[in-house]
Parts: sequence; C-alpha cells; structure tokens
Amino acid sequence: MLDLEGETVTKARVVIGYLHTGIEKNTEYRNWTQGTTFVTRMDYLAPLFNEAGYCMAVEKLLGVEVPQRAQTIRVLVMELNRIASHLVALATFGMEMGALTGMTNGFREREMVLDLLEEITGLRMNHAYIRPGGLAQDLPEGSVESIREFLKVFPKRVADFHRLLTGQPIWQNRLKDAGYLDLTGCVALGITGPVLRATGLAWDLRKVEPYLGYETYDFEVPTADTSDAWGRYLVRMAEVNESLRLIAQALDRLEPGPVMVEDRKIAWPAQLSLGADGMGNSLDHVRHIMGQSMEALIHHFKLVTEGFRVPAGQVYVPIESPRGELGYHVVSDGSTRPWRVHVRDPSFVNLQATAAMSEGGMIADVIAAIASIDPVMGGVDR
Repeated sequence: MLDLEGETVTKARVVIGYLHTGIEKNTEYRNWTQGTTFVTRMDYLAPLFNEAGYCMAVEKLLGVEVPQRAQTIRVLVMELNRIASHLVALATFGMEMGALTGMTNGFREREMVLDLLEEITGLRMNHAYIRPGGLAQDLPEGSVESIREFLKVFPKRVADFHRLLTGQPIWQNRLKDAGYLDLTGCVALGITGPVLRATGLAWDLRKVEPYLGYETYDFEVPTADTSDAWGRYLVRMAEVNESLRLIAQALDRLEPGPVMVEDRKIAWPAQLSLGADGMGNSLDHVRHIMGQSMEALIHHFKLVTEGFRVPAGQVYVPIESPRGELGYHVVSDGSTRPWRVHVRDPSFVNLQATAAMSEGGMIADVIAAIASIDPVMGGVDR
C-alpha cells in the first residue's frame, strides 16, 4: 500500500498473508519423514533448500552423520536449484521492467534445469528427495552424463543474458539507483542473500558457517558495491556461474556408496526400485518382509505408519538459500512427530526492506525495488 504525492512515494506498507498455508503447523501432525513433503512447498522456487535445512535439523537432533555420497548429491541438486531459482528472479525481473525477452529466455533456460531435477528426483518441483538420514534414492543411470552436457551448454546461455540485458541502456537506467539500501540498513533489518551482498559484504553461509562440506569446494562469493537493484541483478548473474563451478566439482568427487544412513530404524525409504508400475519397494525387500521375516514386516509397518523417534531437544540450522539465510528451528519432545518447526524464511525478512527502498522514490522504482528483493510469497506466508 503506497501513500503518494504525485508520482513520489511518501509511505510504503507491505500487506502479506494472502497465500497462508499453515505449513509449519502441519508438520506437527505428521511424522518426521513426512515433514519433508510439507516444507518443500514453502519457498516453492527453492524446494530442495527447504528439504535440506529441515533434514539437517532433524539429523542434528538424531546425532547422525549422512553418508558422503548423499552429502555431495545434496550440494549438486541444491546448486542446480539455485540456478533455477535465480533464473526465475531474472525472468520475473525482466517481466516487471517490461523486458519481455528477458522473461521468455529466463523461463526457457530454467526448463533445462527442471528437466535435470525431474530426471534425478522424478519431479520438477516439490521433490521430497532429501530425507532425514540421506536421500530418497541414488542418482539414476545417465543423470551424471545429462548434467555434464548441461554444464557444456549453459555458460553460453548466461553470456546471452549479459548480451541481452546487462549492456542495455534502458535496463541500466531502470535499475541503477533504484531500491537503494546500504549495508547499515541491511544489517538493521536482518537482510541477507544477494540484497546484502550487493552492498559489498561477502556474507554467504556456505563460506562463513559451512555445511555439507562446502568448505572443501572452490568458489567465490560475488558482491557488488552499488546497494541498488542493478547490483542485485549483477550478483545473481555471477552466482549462477559460481553454482556451475560447484556442480562440476560435486560431479568430480562423486564416489560410490550408500545415500542413506545404515540405521534401519531411521532409513526410510531405503530399498526403493523403479518398476514397470513406477517407483516402490524393491522386489527383494518385498520378498523379505512378506515371506521371510515377520519381524522385518512389523518393523517396516511401524516405520511407515508411525515413524522413528527423535530425542528431545531443539536445534537451529541455517543454510544459504537463493534468497539468503534460511533457518530451521526444530523442537522435539522425544516422539515420532515434531513438537514445533519454525522457519526463518529469507523472503519474509527481506520483504521488510520494501519501505526503506521505496519511500522518497518514484512509483516506477517501487516495482524495481520489490523485483530486486526476489520474494517468494510461499515462503513469506508459510
């Protein structure tokens, strides 16, 4: 809601809540594994980050270490997801600014990434692929080759974006000095992600509080010094290239091994296979639980219907999503369901910056300011 004096904004207020889903509350009524199918739908442009943050919190409460192969694949799919998310940011930015080719190209390139994620997880979005203890399944045959093909083609697509938009005088004029917010303002409001890095501070949780072995990867944290919409655009473009570097490194260090913890009391699903009728328990596992071991059948039944117990306690696990610090505060009372799951969603926090970016400027610049924040309302109204 804007108060105006002619074309100048004197006051800006953000009204949220139109997409409220109650996802955090819903997780309290499902077992720990089922929680992944809810959290993945919060920030629906970065579903794999929600899954990773949630599962890492559950694993911290359980005190389990995820197998190395699963950690590497998590990095791989999250960086693919970061590229897809940034492409939507760029595409919608173009659409809001009237650069329609930027929009069509952005969504076109994103399809390449979604095809890869579909090949790996079976779904384009809301994958529920990352599970407490590891992954739902290993990389399918041929997916590594598909990703390598993608890595050959995609740098040129990023260069095309620069040719289309970055040197464009109209694009520059619409973004430069729009939505200004300096480092002091960002820190005061708790702003993270590309909006913060566009003020010149290289704050990225993959570097400052590494997880999943990010400290062993070679990558840069792109920054800008403009503190405006232009800088945020450049930071996201540069981050796409860094994600490509990380994906290549993750592929090179993939070693054979399990993708789920050995503990049978946690590992679910652990024996999936792809059959003629789709994915399900492997025939060996069905044979075992249905014909060989009554105990295994009882255990499988209990694990699927009731779930595993998580020791009482509470943790906070932050990760670097495409929009900034995505934090999971998870509380367990020792039962088979979470007592509380609360999410620090970066879109929710970053959206506070709207007033600071907009007041005193023109109406047209409000559009550029909000587009440069790249908020996803599924995360805001969770």
